[in-house]
Amino acid sequence: MSGHSKWANIKHRKAKVDAQKGAAFAKFAREIMLAAKEGGVDPDSNFRLRTAIDKAKAEGLPNDNITRAIDKASGAMEDSNLESIIYEGYGAGGVAILVETLTDNRNRTAGDIRSYFNKFSGNLGETGCVGWIFKPEGIILIAKQGINQDNLFECSINAGAEDFILEEEDYKIITAPESLQSVAEELEKAGFKIKNAEITRNPSNTVNIEDEEIAKKLLKLLDNIESHDDVQNVYANFEIDDDLLENLG
Repeated sequence: MSGHSKWANIKHRKAKVDAQKGAAFAKFAREIMLAAKEGGVDPDSNFRLRTAIDKAKAEGLPNDNITRAIDKASGAMEDSNLESIIYEGYGAGGVAILVETLTDNRNRTAGDIRSYFNKFSGNLGETGCVGWIFKPEGIILIAKQGINQDNLFECSINAGAEDFILEEEDYKIITAPESLQSVAEELEKAGFKIKNAEITRNPSNTVNIEDEEIAKKLLKLLDNIESHDDVQNVYANFEIDDDLLENLG
């Protein structure tokens, strides 16, 4: 997965396990609530809501939880002060870290995130200090099984995709952020079933971590941030040898 950091790969591998935790379910529910609040409660006319629901289902969120989240969006969420806030900083080894949150108490969230950075040899920085490193891009995943690669490639490029990547289990289609919805809808019209579609952030450069102590601090920092209830996504621009990662395991 050229150009994508090791943290992106680690998160992908552990996603199924993390999805069984209550905190992970809460993250999916909050994203569904916010998407429904901003774009309406009908998934057919709200692309962000539809993709949030599809992702939550793929990771095991029960249908009852999804229904409750949408119901809250049409009622109690009208009075909610839930807001999106991005935090930026550096972890051990000079690794750039960007944290996307949804919170109803920015002071609480900022204090918690800052304490994690301080505890594990990092520094929470000012807005913009590392944001320029992470390029927003659209990602569409389609399972390989039963798919004609040439047909999918042609349809993707014709729809406006920027890149087409073969992964172990999926085809990954890269789009500009503003083209994600139109490309995804064209693929759906062509009969392809989308496994996931979302805006992510791809680092333009990476830091190679070779020291075991630095790796330990960095991974502990990222794990603590990821586990926070208000955190939706964490991006980091590092690479680490698989053997070293296995030793830390």
